[in-house]
Parts: sequence; structure tokens; C-alpha cells
Amino acid sequence: MMSNPTGRLTQGQFSFLPDLTDEEISLQITYGLGKGYAWSVEYTDDPHPRNTYWDMYGLPMFDLTDAAGVMLELNACRAAFPQHYIRMMAFDATRGVESVAMSFIVNRPTHEAGFMLERQEVNGRSLRYTTRGYAAGKPEGERY
Repeated sequence: MMSNPTGRLTQGQFSFLPDLTDEEISLQITYGLGKGYAWSVEYTDDPHPRNTYWDMYGLPMFDLTDAAGVMLELNACRAAFPQHYIRMMAFDATRGVESVAMSFIVNRPTHEAGFMLERQEVNGRSLRYTTRGYAAGKPEGERY
């Protein structure tokens, strides 16, 4: 039985829902700004689940109070990297540390290659499992 029949990358909030429209993204940004969160835009062409360090597009937007400014940054990132994964990250600094409060994908490549599960037998009968992206064998910038 397939646990993810859509074959889409499922990281962050809203992963199993259809892609958010720009209006819905703007509403989420407005919600986060109302909570005092700072937003940033990040992108990657290697969305492995353990790759938590995506490239940041621009600087974190600590001083913005309007969703329109964040959407301008998002749209600039989409124009620069149309075939990359792009996510929005909201940081909560209320406790004196920058911790991620919200994270969701807002852009995907037209074709998502997906991941394979590799099994390796080690130390007799022990098994070790790992995931590898099908597109990971290609050089950076040519994965999608």
C-alpha cells in the first residue's frame, strides 16, 4: 500500500493539501505577522528530508508588517528559481531564540522525481535503511 499516492514531496504544513494559491499564502503570512513572526523565503533543488538547510533568498524579513512585502520577495524567488522547491519559513523570536513556527512549500518543479528506499544488510542479519532522491545523481542546477 502506498502511503503517499500523490508522489509529492511532503514537508512542512499543508503538504497533503493541494498547492496553496497566492491569496491563501498571503493569508498565512498575515496570520504569522499577527503573531509577531518574521518570514524568510528559502529554495533548493535537493529536497531530501534530512536537508534542513535550504538556500535563503534574500534576508529574513524581521521588519515587515505587511504580507505584500513578503509576497514580493516570494515572487522574486519564483522568477529566479522557477524549477526549484521554495518554502516559506516563519520564525518566532518571542522566547529570545529564533525557532521555526511555520514552514510550508509554495513552489515545486513541474516534475517531482521522488525518492527511493535503499536497504543495506549490515552486521549479519541487521538492516539499515536510507532514502535517496532519484534526481540526486544529477549535478546541481540540472536536477529538475
